[in-house]
Amino acid sequence: MSMNSWHDIVTPKTPLPQTFPDCAITELSHFGLIRATGSDVRTFLQGQLTNDINQVTPALAQLSSYCSPKGRMLGSFWVMQRGDDLYLQLPADRLPGILKRLRMFVLRAQVTLEDASGELARFGITGSCAADLLPFAPGADKATATRDDITVIRLPGERPRFEIIGPVSALAPLWSKLSETATQTGPDFWSLMDIRAGVPNVFEDTVEAFVPQMANLQLIGGVSFTKGCYTGQEVVARMQYLGKLKRRMYLAHIADTQRPAPGAEVFSPSSESGQGAGRIVDAAPSPDGGFDVLAVLQISSAEAGDVRLHDAAGPVLELRPMPYDLPPLGD
Repeated sequence: MSMNSWHDIVTPKTPLPQTFPDCAITELSHFGLIRATGSDVRTFLQGQLTNDINQVTPALAQLSSYCSPKGRMLGSFWVMQRGDDLYLQLPADRLPGILKRLRMFVLRAQVTLEDASGELARFGITGSCAADLLPFAPGADKATATRDDITVIRLPGERPRFEIIGPVSALAPLWSKLSETATQTGPDFWSLMDIRAGVPNVFEDTVEAFVPQMANLQLIGGVSFTKGCYTGQEVVARMQYLGKLKRRMYLAHIADTQRPAPGAEVFSPSSESGQGAGRIVDAAPSPDGGFDVLAVLQISSAEAGDVRLHDAAGPVLELRPMPYDLPPLGD
């Protein structure tokens, strides 16, 4: 079966729900997939990405990012292994730029990097139903298992959440079976799950906007400080050991009718920074109305509680608890 057949199968026959379903299934073609192969692939990626690629196994996926020499994130990924191949999953709008840039540095290494988005289908399932509906379900966050050419990854989140990856011929029957029970949702729902899990994505409008620590990547296992050199490593390490973090990512709610775009600026009257009070990382419609967002904010402004979207007249960012601990200042 082809990817065209897959899209015919998963195209909603009725409007997607506006509610927050207890059991949800989401097609994930809004993410792109890079396949990395070759005898030198781990050595190559170890020198490019922020995390320790040698920790990725068929049983364990990881979060990672790709930085500029200035330590600013160009992209963020889920990295997983299927067979002997490694895959980098990222927002589709970033795939062409990341793929082109990575290929520039392959040189004589035995590495092949390809856009595999059209080769493997992907969907997610969330809710208390998820583990029971799947043919197998890893038990811990980031745990991965592959059987009968189907890969299942357990993702972090406020409720059970899994991604399923495989050829269309394997996933189509599973999708059809699961969709009899689970309610089909769209990309906005999956974005909401990422936002509430505190997992950042880098989009075209936020390229080089943040160092990894600003996006809390070190708090969710997306940065290794023991692996050695990689592009941007000196800046990232200096921020960790010598610098004082002045910005970090927060979860917030905005009671507004217009969705904030990634990269949108926020305002705080208490901010003394010439770079502004912060920027939106991502936003998605909330089932309670308005939008839930991840935003990188100046810490002093977040603590003052006076952050608004765009300007002094914009809607307030109502900060919500993060799903993981934010270390105290100075730690």
